[in-house]
Amino acid sequence: MSHSRIRTNISDSGVATVAMTRSDKHNALDRSMFEGLLDAASQLAANRKVRAVVLHGEGESFCSGIDISSFLADSKGGVDALFVREDNRLANFAQRAAYDWSTVPVPVIAAITGNCFGGGMQIALGADIRIAAPTARLSLMEVKWGLVPDMAITQTLPRVMGIDVAKDLTFTGRIVSGREASALGLVTRTAEDPLTEALALADEIAKQSPDAVRAAKRLYDETWTGTHPARALALESELQKGLLGSPNQTAAVAAGVSGEAPSFVDPY
Repeated sequence: MSHSRIRTNISDSGVATVAMTRSDKHNALDRSMFEGLLDAASQLAANRKVRAVVLHGEGESFCSGIDISSFLADSKGGVDALFVREDNRLANFAQRAAYDWSTVPVPVIAAITGNCFGGGMQIALGADIRIAAPTARLSLMEVKWGLVPDMAITQTLPRVMGIDVAKDLTFTGRIVSGREASALGLVTRTAEDPLTEALALADEIAKQSPDAVRAAKRLYDETWTGTHPARALALESELQKGLLGSPNQTAAVAAGVSGEAPSFVDPY
């Protein structure tokens, strides 16, 4: 599948690679880029053959943030278009570019190189795992323009760091390297070649039971912050009961006993 700003490929093993392809602008977010990201997330969320997703930017950078000038010149609503919320959506148009990746039921891995600023940083935070180059430059930069981060930041940042560190980064808008970002928890880890590392991790995930991986993502996403213990503990049991004795769980056990590679079926 492809879009004017997004290219998506799905391997035979079920690993989807999503590339932002506006490299001449460091993958800055114009309307077409937003639409492409939303479309890709929607299609991948519905595809039962997908086992993991790798999101990256072509060229030097992951994403340098919102291209405000393109929206000011846009005849389809200008900047106000970023705040449009469809009746059946929790998130508005801009927020969905980050939030929709959290609703993809399989792991999403962001491979970060070069600049990852503002909206780009928030898109990366929508992923489950972030792998950055040590020399990547990351920032919640909105304060530099007299603004606050508003692309689902309230749903993503609390899961990866304490409020004091979040405030430090947000109040100053300072740029941190991939190394510092890893130490702060803003990214999961660093690698000299983030895309290769992300693809290797996605391949490893794709070899596991897709039912178990999907259930694990749901378990953590629904219980990690602010969930009553009774609901969290009940969900553990609910998901486990659904897995026990299922075809993919049986295949995992058989593979573990025999030492042979498991053969899993796509989730229903």
